[in-house]
Amino acid sequence: MLLMNEKIKASEVALTGLHGEDLGIVGREEALAMAKEAKADLVCTSLLSSPPPCKLVARGAAKQSAAQEKRAERVQGGAVKTKELRLTAQIEEHDYETKLRQAEKLLVSGHAVQLTVKLAGAKEGERAKALIERMLKELAPHGSRETGIQVSGKQAAVKVNPV
Repeated sequence: MLLMNEKIKASEVALTGLHGEDLGIVGREEALAMAKEAKADLVCTSLLSSPPPCKLVARGAAKQSAAQEKRAERVQGGAVKTKELRLTAQIEEHDYETKLRQAEKLLVSGHAVQLTVKLAGAKEGERAKALIERMLKELAPHGSRETGIQVSGKQAAVKVNPV
């Protein structure tokens, strides 16, 4: 977990500057003031020592690097699980929005999504393809398609991987 700024509760911190210079042991309030003045974040690097070592980091950089580490950890965690969402070509707008929210939630949590549209008749192929293309366009910020839209027999399908 990342302790930053006001979440640091220690009365004194061992402070390191923006460029790695040692600023010594400083009071918490003074360290926060220095961070605000430098337009930076005060980040605690370890809770195991007293006073805890903290450093000034460019604003937003600490959260961004933590998010990158989390993403890399998820990628190393093994194969991505694929979840299937089934739809029909004559889906109501409300049901479509529900399936779209489900797909977004799955993609954000790191799962791949297999979108499958069941076809009732031979004429529904184009309608199913249009439905999948619409859904892919709306899911673009959260995932990218791995395969093309495959229309075969009784279904149309596409696999979407998380970004």
